[in-house]
Amino acid sequence: MGQLDRFRRLLGMTQPDDRRSKKRVHARRGTRVLVVDDSRTISAALSHMLRQNGYETFTAEDAESALELVVETPPELIFLDIVLPGMSGFTALRKFRRLPQTKDVPIIMISGNPQAVEQFYLKKIGADDFMKKPFGRAEVFARIEKFVGSGMLKGRGSVVDASGQSEDEGPEAEAEVPSPGEQGEEK
Repeated sequence: MGQLDRFRRLLGMTQPDDRRSKKRVHARRGTRVLVVDDSRTISAALSHMLRQNGYETFTAEDAESALELVVETPPELIFLDIVLPGMSGFTALRKFRRLPQTKDVPIIMISGNPQAVEQFYLKKIGADDFMKKPFGRAEVFARIEKFVGSGMLKGRGSVVDASGQSEDEGPEAEAEVPSPGEQGEEK
């Protein structure tokens, strides 16, 4: 018995998927997600998580680049860092809300500031959600699930189980999801 198995037994988990008590709901495959963060590590990690679940991602390291990018390729969801070089995430958020391409797009503000207060960002400046860094995979997908549930993002049409397979998708549909080692964007 491995150490991980011992740890699971201590926590009362008999199966690896016991940690998730309900099935996860994903946005539709190909959902375009823009990640705006000057940290290449955060951008790469978040993009990787999203691509593994069938989302198309694109990134910008500053707000000015992001604003140009959304005119050409309108996203369906935006992760926006607050502290960026040049224009701040707050100013970028206000500009996104004025553009026809992004005025109704869900925007999740992200910050590594331990003083950040979620309600302030949501109520005062019009963000749809807020995440503190560091964040994990479960938190990212809980936010997306919230938007699917509220109708702000289109869902896949069925629930996705812990393995990532939809109840109405067979193995051939699952082959569309890039493996963890794959790079690039889905088209």
